[in-house]
Amino acid sequence: MEAVTITSHEHGDHGEYRAHVEGSTFVGRLTWTQSGSVRAAEHTLVPEEIGGRGIAGKLVDAMVADARAKGFGIHPACSYVEKAFEKHPEWADLKA
Repeated sequence: MEAVTITSHEHGDHGEYRAHVEGSTFVGRLTWTQSGSVRAAEHTLVPEEIGGRGIAGKLVDAMVADARAKGFGIHPACSYVEKAFEKHPEWADLKA
C-alpha cells in the first residue's frame, strides 16, 4: 500500500487537512472553519483516483488528534465526519 501523508494548513479562521498519496498528484481534503474554540468539519473530499484506501478516515483521525493536542471542539457538519463520530464513542468529549 502506498504511504499516505497528512498535512495541516491553517489560515486564520479556516483551513484544511490534506492527504498526499505517494506516487499520486491527487490530494484528499478535509476542510474546516473555526468559530471560537470550535472547528466545523465542513467537507471531506477524496478524489476517486485515490479512493478506497481509508484516506477520509485518516483525515478525520488527524483532525481528532489536533483537537486533543490543541484543545478545540469539533462540529461534524460533514456527513462523513458525523458517521466517524458515531463509530468512535471515545471521541464524544470532542464533539461540539
